[in-house]
Amino acid sequence: MKREKGLVIYRGASILDGAPIVAIATFKTSNAKTGDMVQVWIIREDLNPVEASKLGEDASICGACTHRHSLGGACYVNIGQAPNSIWKAYQRGAYRVLDILGNDEDATIAAHHIHGRKVRLGAYGDPAAVPFEVFEELLQGASGWTGYTHQARHKHFDPRLFRYCMASADTPRQAQKLQSRGARTFRVKTAAAPRGSAEIECLADSKGMQCIDCGLCNGASDTAPNIVINVHGSRSNRFEASLGGAQLIARG
Repeated sequence: MKREKGLVIYRGASILDGAPIVAIATFKTSNAKTGDMVQVWIIREDLNPVEASKLGEDASICGACTHRHSLGGACYVNIGQAPNSIWKAYQRGAYRVLDILGNDEDATIAAHHIHGRKVRLGAYGDPAAVPFEVFEELLQGASGWTGYTHQARHKHFDPRLFRYCMASADTPRQAQKLQSRGARTFRVKTAAAPRGSAEIECLADSKGMQCIDCGLCNGASDTAPNIVINVHGSRSNRFEASLGGAQLIARG
């Protein structure tokens, strides 16, 4: 079977707002933090990611996340680089489009490329924008995965996603609420802020371990810890300002 550079594993309406999106799995990466994991990118189908962010249309793939660039937030993703390149490649027809839920042959193709690999859900974009069943099918043959969702409070959020994704929390209080719902949490904090008693520091920070070797950020578990990491990225100086909105949400 031909080895593809990437595959479109979902093309359709965003669960978050109904706008057209695509989820694309790519199979090679130079990401030093994650290691050689399959990367899943979730982007607007009809808008360049940079334009979508400028117009505020990134809500289709990032929901109400307070760290969106369009809200002046601190998201570490450089939208003009990899997400933009992925979108342009998709527009050129570089990725085969699959229907892995409705076509057995397509499901087999995806399984062939995923088998034995570890998968990063949401290299850009939130997995909650994609139907849960897509990831349920995709991950059957994976050897592991990581994932994060910031949409636990969204009216269209599917709580089954906690099986595969950490719940992103912006404050200790949010983390406690999410944990009470059965989620494991991943929280970003300032370097000076303490971590909670139920949290451990991300092993990429504390031990220099790659995500492909760690694998702790894989969703619900009765025994695995919650994770906290110090804010990072070129927009990290915006983090505390972003938290103003997050703290209002946390009190809701």
